[in-house]
Amino acid sequence: MHALSNLRGSIVAIVTPFTADGSIDFQSYANLIKRQIEGGTNGIVVAGTTGESAALTEDEYAALIRFTVQQVNGQVPVIVGAGSNVTARAIRHSQVAQREGADALLILNPYYNKPTEEGIFLHYKSIAENVNLPIILYNVPGRTGSNMRAALTLRIAREIPGIVAIKEASGDLNQIMEIIANRPDGFLVYSGDDAMTLSIIAAGGDGCISVVANQVPSEFSRMIHAALANDLDLARNLHYKLLRLMNLNFIESNPIPVKTCLYMMGLLQNEFRAPMISMTNSSNLQVLHEELRTLEIAVNDRSAELIA
Repeated sequence: MHALSNLRGSIVAIVTPFTADGSIDFQSYANLIKRQIEGGTNGIVVAGTTGESAALTEDEYAALIRFTVQQVNGQVPVIVGAGSNVTARAIRHSQVAQREGADALLILNPYYNKPTEEGIFLHYKSIAENVNLPIILYNVPGRTGSNMRAALTLRIAREIPGIVAIKEASGDLNQIMEIIANRPDGFLVYSGDDAMTLSIIAAGGDGCISVVANQVPSEFSRMIHAALANDLDLARNLHYKLLRLMNLNFIESNPIPVKTCLYMMGLLQNEFRAPMISMTNSSNLQVLHEELRTLEIAVNDRSAELIA
């Protein structure tokens, strides 16, 4: 049985905090991991898009995975973002993740190159043949420039051993329902869009790989588990309570808003890796601050300094 066999629930795509000198802030990161586990998060995705993986050096990538595995210490699965638009590089990332103790891999549909469907199939097949970890597909057309249709997802799920789940961020509920309706036994479908999670679980999905779980791990986990338990009244109430924050996390490119909120909450420094930069739009800063206050999330004096 693989590490994701029964992984249903809230899986955080965790941010990577940096210090003022640009290095990884491991102290803040350890506290974020602890907060996630105490909040009931069911899994942690490290070095995903939200973790600014594209801006990490090879050494930082390995060190971040190693540190995450040590801090989590087997309490929840550690899933590593290991994708690339070059198959050989994705294999190398996947092998590094395996060496450093990852439980599973999250591999996005190749971006920029826009390969054919057969090329995408062979990309995943090559990766799966070169590692011994379960793999979650990641379909995110908004970042890759191409959509992985349901028929291709289902072919990969049926024909490539080790492909066990998909993070679906196409925004196309019909496509996602086609995958859920026709998936092989044991194949998991996770929402890749916080705001669509309730709908996807109601349609038969298994949870979410989430951005908003960074800010509200406990509440988002409660929402998902209520939905999975068919307690739709509670799930709906929590969904609508968190919906505005879910949407505000994308008023600028992810992870700028979520890291800005975490800075306002006193959980990390307001540092990014170029070309990502700190939020400077005063109205965006104001609306994030107001929403945290509305949700009764404690913010510190640094919030006022940002908005001033």
